[in-house]
Amino acid sequence: MAFEGMKKLKPLLHLLLPLCVHWIAEEMTVSVLVDVTTGALCPGKTTCSEAIYINGVQQTVVGIFKMIVLPILGQLADEYGRKPLLILTVSTTIIPFGLLTINKSREMVYAYYILRTISYIISQGSIFCISVAYAADVVDVSSRAAVFSWITGLFSASHVLGNVLARFLPVGYIFQVSIGLLIFVPVYMTLFLEETVAPKTEVNQSSTLKSTTLRIVQERFNSMRYAANLVTTSPTLKCISLVSFFYELGMSGISGVLLYYLKSAFGFNKNQFSEILMMVGIGSIVSQIVVLPLINPLFGEKVILCMALLSSIAYAMLYGLAWAPWVPYLSASFGVIYILVKPSTYAVISKAALSADQGKAQGFVAGIQSVASLLSPIVMSPLTSWFLSRDAPFNCKGFSILCASLCMVVSLCYASTLNVEAPRERTFDETGENIEAPLLT
Repeated sequence: MAFEGMKKLKPLLHLLLPLCVHWIAEEMTVSVLVDVTTGALCPGKTTCSEAIYINGVQQTVVGIFKMIVLPILGQLADEYGRKPLLILTVSTTIIPFGLLTINKSREMVYAYYILRTISYIISQGSIFCISVAYAADVVDVSSRAAVFSWITGLFSASHVLGNVLARFLPVGYIFQVSIGLLIFVPVYMTLFLEETVAPKTEVNQSSTLKSTTLRIVQERFNSMRYAANLVTTSPTLKCISLVSFFYELGMSGISGVLLYYLKSAFGFNKNQFSEILMMVGIGSIVSQIVVLPLINPLFGEKVILCMALLSSIAYAMLYGLAWAPWVPYLSASFGVIYILVKPSTYAVISKAALSADQGKAQGFVAGIQSVASLLSPIVMSPLTSWFLSRDAPFNCKGFSILCASLCMVVSLCYASTLNVEAPRERTFDETGENIEAPLLT
């Protein structure tokens, strides 16, 4: 099965190779960014409320704009081709990291946060969505599930390699190596990646700016209206949307503050961060590439989803109640299982939507997840900062993470009621025609 999956990936070589390099380059900076931002904003301190608040604001701003940008980028990839959109999205990380390569002063860190926020708005989520659309263009329908599981496994493998580099490279070289790899990616795609979509040709060249703007706005409005109707009229899609919302509400809140919590509570540095991230990454490779394809035919998406959500609850509660430096390592081991939430969710959405509606359904649920990711830091950032300070009402530094685990409990409750149904017939508008073509075909 593994060799068969590798064979099916061959047509995607010029897509997956640069993507893996991009993911490695981004991941290798994650563990050291905490030390860099804390050192610049709060010199000589292990706890930095300012950095936590800035991360929360960044996450909120990204969530707001991503709800709009993600569906639009998917639509543009259908109309103007996958290749230019992929090159654009992978290039946005170069300048923010380039600033930290030049200087790690307070001013440069502020500039980094501003540019990185713009980068996240354009690239976070969209790279993977457009890549999946590219893969769907060149892989037949019967092979897509296996190919998608391999792609997510390669994503995890790239994270492991990124953390290995972060673990053993000197801090002074991490951003320099990362920048070199990030520049390589768009250059490689420009030279070797083939386009799979015929670019859209403009029929009416004499349209005024006003009429063109109105037409574009109307098209996007119709897209959102159709997607909303698609999800709300399907019990399966409605339920999985609620599952995704509460899971993302809790998990994105934890991800935004976790490393700062570990640094403050246990004095962790980039070495411990890299070790924890590598543990999750290595296990994720096995669970996504080997385990998921084997157990999915036996148990189905619902059982795997509930099992993964239960694991995410244990993950959060152990972090929140961590009483010794070894407990975070135990908690991280549950990441091997909870990582299956995402592919299980994609599979449920895919089964509940018609082939022509795949992009709209996936995009709408991604928008719901964006709402959750912008709401979570509003509570998590001040709550984490409060319980890490000396003014905490009681001694529980991980109290905010425990609160986030309750969101995963709600998600599990909804998942237990999930009934995966076949998609209904396509809905038509009042004119008798489809509102629009799929966002991602």
